[in-house]
Amino acid sequence: MTEMVMPRLSDTMEEGTILRWLKADGEHVKRGEELVEIETDKANMTYESDQEGTLQIVAQEGDTLAVGQTIAHIGEGEPNGAALSAATPGAAPLEAKPVSVMPVAQDAPKVVQPADHERIKASPVARRVARENDVDLQKLSGTGPGGRIVKADVEAANETPAAPPLPAVEGAKGETSVQELSRTQRTIARRMAESKATIPDFTLNMDVDMEECVALRTQLKEMTQPGVPTYNDMVVKACALALREFPRANAGYRDGNFELHSRVNVGVAVATDDALVVPTVFDADTKSLGEIARETRALAERVRAATITPPELGGGTFTVSNLGMFGVTRFIAIINPPQAAILSVGALEPRPVVRNGEILARHTMSITLACDHRILYGADAANFLARIRELLQAPASLTL
Repeated sequence: MTEMVMPRLSDTMEEGTILRWLKADGEHVKRGEELVEIETDKANMTYESDQEGTLQIVAQEGDTLAVGQTIAHIGEGEPNGAALSAATPGAAPLEAKPVSVMPVAQDAPKVVQPADHERIKASPVARRVARENDVDLQKLSGTGPGGRIVKADVEAANETPAAPPLPAVEGAKGETSVQELSRTQRTIARRMAESKATIPDFTLNMDVDMEECVALRTQLKEMTQPGVPTYNDMVVKACALALREFPRANAGYRDGNFELHSRVNVGVAVATDDALVVPTVFDADTKSLGEIARETRALAERVRAATITPPELGGGTFTVSNLGMFGVTRFIAIINPPQAAILSVGALEPRPVVRNGEILARHTMSITLACDHRILYGADAANFLARIRELLQAPASLTL
């Protein structure tokens, strides 16, 4: 029998949780059949068998195992049902296929009234649970973003919640309920706490005159090109070009060493229902502005549709986080270790500035760089941030 182990699906994954076996113990499995759902630190994944034979389950639903430990055996012969020890990390991993990241219901549901069943806005997991329990999605109210039906909505309609709620506690604060974190949320909490506790960080801030970027985007709109780049796409491109000139900003600090990367891979933070996911634009310094615009749009859509894959969430060498669309003028993001820095982008808005002794209204945007002082020092960081500003204030170079 072939040993199946918990694979490492991202550069930050240390363990995974078996959510649901899609085949029963002792059942014959064909190559390519969906076998098991596993929750990682990035997403929930469905795995397909790369072997054919009888399934012998080792890890039960709800079990959390470290990367490299045995989750099952598959092959010829009947399973003996005996518990087996941890597998060697060299065993063949399973092929991954993404499924939905299960969201948390929001407070104000919106009723979904689509024209037909296929156009109903629902997550993949919600659709599957609805099929398994004969729940009509057209009769449900979605509590996800934009009225999207999520798994919790289907379970509530079927009166079969995934887990009983923890008892509420009555006190001076009123009734308090406790909500358990998902694996993704626990990973975010752990890594951000690690970042603040271990990284001696400092921040730099600059205001960018975005008039030329506004003019460039207006011209691109008038050309009626599909997928007009956003201002954030311009920031990503400017960062990528600057990172190529400042290798320390594109590096990382790990275990007392500098890790210098040959590729410039910019992560772009995307908000989901209940977490923050950072897909990666690989080799952003070699891609055109239009290519970056199309790729970031597609990545964001896959994040929100919960079809993003772990390889698309790893390999980042630098991160851009933008809260400008929420009206935030400036903020300080937390560094994603072991990266050297992260850029926070604020709202683009008209502000009074002085030009030739006159006060004028100019489109201005604030950018803030948080740096790990162990690898990126003050002068280099200041020059790097100034280079990003220079590229944005003369954006013709972004289109080359």
